[in-house]
Amino acid sequence: MAGWHPWCVSTSAIRTRNPIGGHVPVAGGLASVGLSYARDLGAESLQVFVANPRGWATPAGNPRQDEEFRAACAAESLPAYVHAPYLINFGSHTEATAEKSVESLRHSLRRGRAIGALGVVVHTGSATGGRPRATALAQVRERLLPLLDELTHDDDPWLLLEPTAGQGASLCALAEDLGPYFDVLDRHPRLGVCLDTCHAFAAGHDMAAAGGTKALLDELVAVVGEGRLRLIHANDSKDVVGAHKDRHANIGAGHIGADPFGELFTHPATAGVPLVIETPGGKEGHAADVARLKELRAA
Repeated sequence: MAGWHPWCVSTSAIRTRNPIGGHVPVAGGLASVGLSYARDLGAESLQVFVANPRGWATPAGNPRQDEEFRAACAAESLPAYVHAPYLINFGSHTEATAEKSVESLRHSLRRGRAIGALGVVVHTGSATGGRPRATALAQVRERLLPLLDELTHDDDPWLLLEPTAGQGASLCALAEDLGPYFDVLDRHPRLGVCLDTCHAFAAGHDMAAAGGTKALLDELVAVVGEGRLRLIHANDSKDVVGAHKDRHANIGAGHIGADPFGELFTHPATAGVPLVIETPGGKEGHAADVARLKELRAA
């Protein structure tokens, strides 16, 4: 969006360019609890779990809550996303984990469609058991590509790959790592990226340095192509750049600092991309972070 300036457009247009929200709790009701929490934050976008994030259960949804959630998000122009369970790892050397990963992600994708989610976020996993990276990526193709090919409906969500902080035998942490991952999945048309700022910083992208945020986004586009970045997890980092530690901090309270988050709102690659926080502090901290990002967006 060359020449785009926040003072030249309406508040509605600014919101449309980058809706800001958070991951919201839904225990007790997707609509009754999740939407209420989102409204209390002043959220313009939101992310939810549709299953225990640390388990393999694949619970059925509540049709009434699903429809209420979907209708409200549509009426209030709230882009919604699902975060798949953390246990999913398509690079695992354990057959049971690989099989359960397929079942779990299929569940998240189907539930995502049921609630009107625009995307389902999944961590890119690791090559466990000491196996070569190429072997693990071949298994990613075998297990994950069929799930992508199941996304045939117009209202199916995108599958959004979230690179990790680079711990252990991570398959994807730096922006450049997304290239081989996209390649084994044939750069599927429903495949996108969820960029977690804390993860990127921990992996070695120094967003706090002058021009660091632009360099990261430029590289991301060069690797995966335009239009693939579909969601940003806006989290500061409790640890220094390159620490390979996934410890989120509140916006401006960590080693990234506030200014790089402001730069997210002006890069062409982020046009139309929502931001969702996953920061500490409970509802009060979350509301403060949403408000801080809105200030940075308007500056």
